[in-house]
Amino acid sequence: MTESLSQSILATARDKGATVTCAESCTGGKVAAALTDVAGSSAIFERGFVTYSNAAKTDMLGVFPDTLAAHGAVSEQVAREMALGARRLSGADVAVAISGIAGPGGSEHKPEGRICYALATASGTLSQTVEHGALGRAAVRAAATLHALTLVQTALDEM
Repeated sequence: MTESLSQSILATARDKGATVTCAESCTGGKVAAALTDVAGSSAIFERGFVTYSNAAKTDMLGVFPDTLAAHGAVSEQVAREMALGARRLSGADVAVAISGIAGPGGSEHKPEGRICYALATASGTLSQTVEHGALGRAAVRAAATLHALTLVQTALDEM
């Protein structure tokens, strides 16, 4: 599923002359890997950011420490700042960001499977939280990767 979606993203972005980047936390680079698994992806993807720790989010993407302190890493506010930072630093037309609890574990307030996404384009930034559920670490990461790729495809389709 991710392979065909990544191929579609490549074709759509190439047709529209658009570029894509990603800022990933809990997926650990799976979105970048899915995109670069497709031959020719260098035409639309130059770089991505894996920012697993809060320090990396701040240092690499410019996420504000106050935002992390107020909302935590698993929040739409942090995901938005991740996407905006990735877009600004890469010069890409579309930036997707992911931060969440892949598991095992979580808490009452931030359960396993909660993933916050953000998408930044010239048209603006949107964010959303999806409760994928306690599917297990690998399945949550796979679901998050697929959802992020779907957000990118939708943004490209709307350009």
